[in-house]
Amino acid sequence: MSSRLAPLKVEVQCHYIESQSDPDQQHYLFQYTITLENCHEQALTLTHRHWQITDGNGSLNKVSGEGVVGQTPTLAPGERFEYSSSVALATPVGSMTGFYTLLSDNGEVLQSPIDRFPLCKPRSLH
Repeated sequence: MSSRLAPLKVEVQCHYIESQSDPDQQHYLFQYTITLENCHEQALTLTHRHWQITDGNGSLNKVSGEGVVGQTPTLAPGERFEYSSSVALATPVGSMTGFYTLLSDNGEVLQSPIDRFPLCKPRSLH
């Protein structure tokens, strides 16, 4: 990947899902919503996602797969796409980071980073 700006602008919002979590069983569910905006001069198709999910114990889980939530969206320049998903951790805190793999209209394969974002049950940190 070249040193130019990332082809996608990535915004993340996440929150703890208390109703589907069970701390006694070390099960903490977090939902995240991601908004992607194509900052590239060509249309881009999101072909794969790559996640590194770390819990509060430092356990790392790597997840890769085709598209996002069963879709491989194509975004025209300036177009936005939003999706929601969830992740379960064994601890009340953790984080996620990764990157998307994209295919441009001219066949160029690009990667766009996903900055690390926290997963945190409210009142877990002081």
